[in-house]
Amino acid sequence: MHRRKFDHSALLYYSEREYVDSLVHFINDGLDHQQPVMLAIPGAKLGPVCDALGDAAKDVTTADITDFGRNPGRIIAGQHAFIDAHPDKHVRVIAEPAWTGRTEHEYLACLQHEALSNLAFSGFNVTGLCPYDASGLDDTVLGHVRLTHPQVWQNGSRTHCEEYAVDAALDRCNQPLDTHPAAVTHTVEHALDLAGARRCAERYGRLVGMAAERIADLLLVTTELATNSLDHAGGPCRLAFWYDSGFVVCEARDMGHWADPLAGRRPPTGGRNGPYGLFVVNAIADLLRTHATARGTTIHAYLLRDDPSEQVECV
Repeated sequence: MHRRKFDHSALLYYSEREYVDSLVHFINDGLDHQQPVMLAIPGAKLGPVCDALGDAAKDVTTADITDFGRNPGRIIAGQHAFIDAHPDKHVRVIAEPAWTGRTEHEYLACLQHEALSNLAFSGFNVTGLCPYDASGLDDTVLGHVRLTHPQVWQNGSRTHCEEYAVDAALDRCNQPLDTHPAAVTHTVEHALDLAGARRCAERYGRLVGMAAERIADLLLVTTELATNSLDHAGGPCRLAFWYDSGFVVCEARDMGHWADPLAGRRPPTGGRNGPYGLFVVNAIADLLRTHATARGTTIHAYLLRDDPSEQVECV
């Protein structure tokens, strides 16, 4: 019996021409083998690739990754949805999570996503290709590529990565997260404390000028993070709120141990127990950072203060 396999490669490209030619070749090869193809790249790059594909573009599922993948923590769920829509098919997935212009926190979240992809899709018939702009990204980000991809395409050839090490990659992005010194805090010890936590979040959202829709998102994130701590950490949850360069940050800090590194990233199914709250948080937040040790877990959920469809620079 043919064994299912996740073929996970990175593409280091140096020009737009190389980028378009490489992706078109990868896509056409998949279509020739009757493999469904998902193309998730920055929206500005979709046009040139689809133009080069010609009529074949209509057979490709496309997505602007700067939208659905703005928070790298929800990319795996989107890819799972595409794979589940094509049962018993070998599929191809192109995803470019680490585009130029992201912040340091975002690049670490991309590193975490890429490492966890190897766990999430192990045993799936998926060929994945992740493009990286070698002319625009710094050496640290490019070095992470070889930690998270067993194979790398560069200058037209594919080589095995001796540095490939998922555990080392996860350790590298599992960095301590500090509370802002001016943060507003609230402790949740019991379910009855959740109402007070929501009031605290609402007051803070109004204080920093969040729109009503964004305050509603903040309340939901606050509730889900605190509830997750109560349900799984076996102790109180310390919440903290602060504003940072266009983002409202909601921190949840508890004494629980994060046993499942894919928690909150896989789509909920009827046959799998939660925690679904973290999946909801990933779906809403514009960025999620975590730090987990045997002594406790800290989560930072970033929400753009304004409409997330607007371009807000985080310095």
